[in-house]
Amino acid sequence: MSKVVLISGASSGIGEATARILAKAGHEVFLGARREDRLAALASEIGAAYAPLDVTSRESFQSFVDAAVDRYGRVDVLVNNAGVMPLSLMDSLKVDEWDRMVDVNIKGVLNGIAAVLPRFTGGHGHVVNVASIGAHLVTPTAAVYCATKYAVWALSEGLRQERDDLRVTVISPGVTESELAGTITEDYAASFMEEYRKNALPASAIGDAIAYAISQPSEVDVNEIVVRPVTTR
Repeated sequence: MSKVVLISGASSGIGEATARILAKAGHEVFLGARREDRLAALASEIGAAYAPLDVTSRESFQSFVDAAVDRYGRVDVLVNNAGVMPLSLMDSLKVDEWDRMVDVNIKGVLNGIAAVLPRFTGGHGHVVNVASIGAHLVTPTAAVYCATKYAVWALSEGLRQERDDLRVTVISPGVTESELAGTITEDYAASFMEEYRKNALPASAIGDAIAYAISQPSEVDVNEIVVRPVTTR
């Protein structure tokens, strides 16, 4: 069944790959991000629609969801994908970057949930939250980032337990090709991540996982998928 799927952070990386995969599968895809030029180009290419979205703003997320409902008459799935990852050592005290991760990675997810829950009807609601392998383990320079992704996991599990009529899925990617590492401003963290990312998944692998969760019948709730690149260990 074709579904109306809203995707945050859709202008690049996992969000863009997911949009391409879901549109090809016949879903109605509604794209959101801050970079409208990229959204417009992607939407034109894959036959989707879009609206500007700043996930840190509750009002912006509400307007985004309202625009989708105005266009399609309903919302079936929200993919909370937007995220930032400016890694650094705690001693570096990059508190502004800590705040940014909290605002985007946690508050952004909450803003999406708050905007979309009242719009789900008929037992068809599905929230897909993109966390990270960082929700399951902590690595040097990633303490704050991992904390935000642990929070995404906890929020997802709590929401799942509260709503019998709602499907909730957490997708936890391992190292994946994206622009996330481009937000790192600390040299040590950047060099650490450069080594860490030598074996990375294509973003489409995560899009495929999201598509799998969405495609299951209504009585099946895929709660969590962890996707890692194959290693020699």
